[in-house]
Amino acid sequence: MDIRDSNGAILADGDNVTLIKDLKVKGTSVTLKRGTLIKGIRLTGEPGEIECRAEKVRDLVLKTEFVKKA
Repeated sequence: MDIRDSNGAILADGDNVTLIKDLKVKGTSVTLKRGTLIKGIRLTGEPGEIECRAEKVRDLVLKTEFVKKA
């Protein structure tokens, strides 16, 4: 199963991605800004989700429609 970013590029474990939209993180007061680089993603079993760690948030799950491959 191929996991693709918002531009259609195939993502793999360990890739770096960039956010294409400001995202509010549920349960915190943190907002991740557009252009934030997220390093070393991990693929989940779900086709539209990836796991990662951002600057201030640990164990974050993002939808692939909000990221592009860096």
